[in-house]
Amino acid sequence: MAEPEQTEGTLIELDALGPNGPFAARNRVTLHDVAGRPVARLGLVPKLFVSRTMAALHRAEPLPFAERIAALARAARIFQDETVAGLDYTAYRQLVARVSGVPLSVVHAATDAIVEAAEQAEHLAAQPRPAGAVADWRDPATRAGSAVWTRRGDVFAVHAAGNHPGPHSLWLEALALGYRIAVRPSRREPFTPHRLVTALRAAGFGADQVVLLPTDHDAADEILRGADYGLVYGGDEVVRKYAGSTVLPQGPGRSKILVTADADWRDHLDTIVDSISHQGGVACINATTVLVEGDPAPLADALAERLAALPALPPEDPKAVLPAQPLDGARAIEAYLLNQARGTVAHLGGDGVVEELPGGGAVLRPAVHRLPRPDAPQAGVELPFPCVWVGPWTREAGVAPLRHSLVLTAFTGDDDLVDRLLREPTISNVYLGDHPTYWIRPGVPHDGWLGEFLMRTKTVIRDRDPSPDGATRGSAS
Repeated sequence: MAEPEQTEGTLIELDALGPNGPFAARNRVTLHDVAGRPVARLGLVPKLFVSRTMAALHRAEPLPFAERIAALARAARIFQDETVAGLDYTAYRQLVARVSGVPLSVVHAATDAIVEAAEQAEHLAAQPRPAGAVADWRDPATRAGSAVWTRRGDVFAVHAAGNHPGPHSLWLEALALGYRIAVRPSRREPFTPHRLVTALRAAGFGADQVVLLPTDHDAADEILRGADYGLVYGGDEVVRKYAGSTVLPQGPGRSKILVTADADWRDHLDTIVDSISHQGGVACINATTVLVEGDPAPLADALAERLAALPALPPEDPKAVLPAQPLDGARAIEAYLLNQARGTVAHLGGDGVVEELPGGGAVLRPAVHRLPRPDAPQAGVELPFPCVWVGPWTREAGVAPLRHSLVLTAFTGDDDLVDRLLREPTISNVYLGDHPTYWIRPGVPHDGWLGEFLMRTKTVIRDRDPSPDGATRGSAS
């Protein structure tokens, strides 16, 4: 497989991957690791290139279903076992940790999850399909009339996040369903989507089936305009901008933990600490708020003691567990935290959370603050490191302070409360007992099924058999 060109300074050259192969854009930006060392140059394509690429995706026909699934399985092996764009799996993952600041152990878990998603693509693509629908109009059920699971469109655009490699496992489901994919990588971490798209092409997906389009902000919206459906990661402003449109926004998780009076938090401290700090606290499924029926101060003290013991190490160190940032970025996050924390009681991190690394960059150490009431505004503040707000909860407060949670882990024996939590539409997932907020596995929805967004049912009834030469193509999944 072709290696990237190297400059005299040994910078990795990352080109766009267009419908006619790699494209060396003139406009290039230098990428640095968290210590400030230059490591790569990323080519940014102009708007005209984006427009022509999106048109090419629309003209392309998807591979037959069986071929898509086989190609995804081959791509998993290539992604994991081969040298791709000049990097083997070990060197690639070390590079991701260095540049993104995500601890190496987290990168290992996330990239292995991408491999697993590609290997299980057939199973994952089938999970959202209604029980009353079949995958293909050729299914015998359509003889008597049946719902058929079909795509809503043909081209799916992804504005990728750069804080974690894991989300790149999600859009593989769309590829399995027959969508052509355009990925705009984050400048913070373009290495994972570049490796994945390269592996998919080597596995049998054509250059007009999946593309990588690094762009500046001016051309970024052109990718979404040229697609039938899109996926965008960002903050609250992104959620507000795209809510209810053909673009699915993925915003802050604001995952929470609730401990009611009939449960003793001491029995669940490991799960609570793990929910806050696992994956370096950078994921939307890390707990950012813990509410306790009763006095929250003892739990805040216990969390502060446990989290204070986490070591500050460079992100590429195998023992690293906390995220790193360039020093200026870390200082900006620290200043924002201290400003937002006014009116709370600091149990950890009240004087700051930045610890500079000897080789450059800085680690964001954990913070624990106690809220005066369950609906304090700080409970909605989510930051990319182990930062938790601990507050009181009362029966009178009810479900309201728990709303807008991607995951809610509840330690409670109150079945009526559980019913209310499940009925609350802004709580996406409810875990009962010792299941950390970051728990997830292939085959269960993260924030609903992606297939619910990309697919629909159509009724088909037929009175003839399909032609033999089309029997292997499949319709959608």
